[in-house]
Amino acid sequence: MMLAPDKEKGLTAQEAVDLALTSRRSVRAFLPEPVDEQTICDILRVAARAPSGTNMQPWKVYVVSGDRKDELSAAILSSGVRPEKIAWDEYKYYPDQFFEPYLTRRRAVGFALYELLGIGRREVERMRAQHDRNFTFFDAPVGLIFTIDRRLNKGSWVDLGMFIQSVMVAARGRDLHTCPQAAFAPYHKQIRPILNIPDEEIVVCGMALGHEDPSRPENRLRSERVPLDEFVSFVR
Repeated sequence: MMLAPDKEKGLTAQEAVDLALTSRRSVRAFLPEPVDEQTICDILRVAARAPSGTNMQPWKVYVVSGDRKDELSAAILSSGVRPEKIAWDEYKYYPDQFFEPYLTRRRAVGFALYELLGIGRREVERMRAQHDRNFTFFDAPVGLIFTIDRRLNKGSWVDLGMFIQSVMVAARGRDLHTCPQAAFAPYHKQIRPILNIPDEEIVVCGMALGHEDPSRPENRLRSERVPLDEFVSFVR
C-alpha cells in the first residue's frame, strides 16, 4: 500500500518518506519533554515491519525512562571502567586497526563535533565528559537497549540493523529524534541486572529517543555523505 500524501504539509508520499530518511541524524542533546508510552509503542509496532530472514524477527528492545533510566546511567558512570579500557568481549563494533577511507571519515565527524563544542584536540578530559553523555542518553527522556540472541548468526544481525533503522525513521515521522549508541554494548555487565536481560542475549546498542534541544551547539552537526560514485557500481 502506498503512503498517503501529507495534505497539511503539501508533501507527496515520496517526499514524506525521503524527508523522514534525510532528516534522521544523531542528536546529542534532548529536551526534558516526555514521550508518552503509546507513541513509543506505535514507533516500535511500525518498525517491526522491518524485513527479516524467514520472518524470524530477531530483535529485542528494553525501554527505560524515569528512575530506571537514571539507575542504568549511574551504574555505568560509577563502574570506574573507562570506555577506552573496557573490553568489547561480546562483539567488536570497530576494526582492530582503522584504515582508509574509514579512518578519515571517522576523524572528520569527531573533529567536527568537538569543534562545535569548543573542545580542543588535546582536551582529553572534556572529550571524556562528552563521551560520558552517551550513558545519560544525552538527557533524552527515553532510552532503548537493543539485544539479540547470541545463538543467531550474522544474517540476523543484518535484520536487527534494519529494525533499528526503522525505529529511527518512524521516530522522525512523529517529529522525534534519536541517537543510536554502540557505546552501551561493552557495559552489558552493568546493564543486565538492571533490565533483567538474560545471558543468552547480547547487548548490541542503546538509543536515545526524544525531542531535540535546538539551542545546543552539538545539534548543529551535519555529517557528510560521500557521493554515489564512491560506493555504487552500475554493471551494464
